[in-house]
Amino acid sequence: MEEYVIITARTIFIYFVILFIFRLMGKREIGELSIVDLVVSIMIAEMAVVSIENTSDPLLHTVFPMLLLMLIQIALAYFSIKSQKIRELIDGKPTVIIDKGKIDEHEMRKQRYNFDDLLLQLREKNVRSVSDVEFAILEPSGKLSVFQKEYEQQQNNNPTVSEFEWPIIIDGVVQEKQLEKINKTNLWIRQQLRNLGYKDIKKISYCSYNEKKGTFVIDIKDEKK
Repeated sequence: MEEYVIITARTIFIYFVILFIFRLMGKREIGELSIVDLVVSIMIAEMAVVSIENTSDPLLHTVFPMLLLMLIQIALAYFSIKSQKIRELIDGKPTVIIDKGKIDEHEMRKQRYNFDDLLLQLREKNVRSVSDVEFAILEPSGKLSVFQKEYEQQQNNNPTVSEFEWPIIIDGVVQEKQLEKINKTNLWIRQQLRNLGYKDIKKISYCSYNEKKGTFVIDIKDEKK
């Protein structure tokens, strides 16, 4: 009887410790967990099970490594906010799988993403043919973002491809690969921004460009409304 009381008490205690840890780690949907988040979650879950089963082992032996993992995750999350390179290393980066109706097999092999996965996710988005796709982007979470060609989207009452905005500046860094896709250069974006009154690109946290409309969405770092 005494053993069950101990197990119950340890279970309740570990539950609140894990709840506290995950609250501090931040909010993310399960499908959006990064590799670091997933590894930390698995390790914490394993430690919790071992701690509940081994009633003779002091709780501190479990709580300490849990808190250590939490600090590692928070530190990596902080540095990933400050650095795009670290963010890409930890979370990965979006990959264009279909570009103007053409499948990029090289990127598929690189991401270990097969045709069955692609066709399944296209069917889930009611896309009948690859030729109807303007762009399909494999997100770091594994989800596929699909932008259909304009005529197809009008039939489905979805946003048209003209509304697609290319992220060309993130955290003050010009996204050269995105510019290449719209046949623009670093010099071009700098001139456009200067004409709009933005002289220092490093002060821009986010800038996107709508190729068809020729419009920009610009957000300045730490700008207050």
